[in-house]
Amino acid sequence: MICHQKFELNNKTVHLRVMPEASNDYRVVVFGAGGVGKSSLVLRFVRGTFRENYIPTIEDTYRQVISCDKNVCTLQITDTTGSHQFPAMQRLSITKGHAFVLVYSITSRQSLEELKPIYDQIRDIKCNMDSIPVMLVGNKCDEVQHREISMQEGGELAKKWTVAHMETSAKTNHNVKELFQELLQMEKRRSVSLQVEGKKCKSRRRDKLKGKCTLM
Repeated sequence: MICHQKFELNNKTVHLRVMPEASNDYRVVVFGAGGVGKSSLVLRFVRGTFRENYIPTIEDTYRQVISCDKNVCTLQITDTTGSHQFPAMQRLSITKGHAFVLVYSITSRQSLEELKPIYDQIRDIKCNMDSIPVMLVGNKCDEVQHREISMQEGGELAKKWTVAHMETSAKTNHNVKELFQELLQMEKRRSVSLQVEGKKCKSRRRDKLKGKCTLM
């Protein structure tokens, strides 16, 4: 069965055909303002690398083979744009997503404010948030001298939203593995665990990653 989604783009109505999701896919979508470290977190997790320079992302997808209900399936991590120029793409990512990572920088109060409309949109589209794993993530916790948002404040907002909260540092690799491990453990409908080598897919290219990521 093919679902039809209707969006408003540049004052025009756009109809998108959404194919039914593959049962062997588990989709995690990463949201956040530009420069908060979304791509750095994902790359640190799937490749074990960190890049100092900031490169704007439109949308990248990374795939890893995982165990799902004792069967092999695919963990699909979508690293979204930090721009507000693609609302239809953002809505489609939410519609197809199974779990969400909302990233802000502890050095930028504005980056936390920009997550609020994204959370509201997830809630509106998904309706029942009790069954949706969501993690609010304060990245760049290594930059304590520039901190604008305390861990307590981030935790209080997460409690208000009834989501989980964690602080990370893609630069030092602090809590990066734990972030994705906790997110998978929050999935109540399926038993999901990461276990095998991952791959990045972009523009139909597939490159093998070096090393393995295993969640114990």
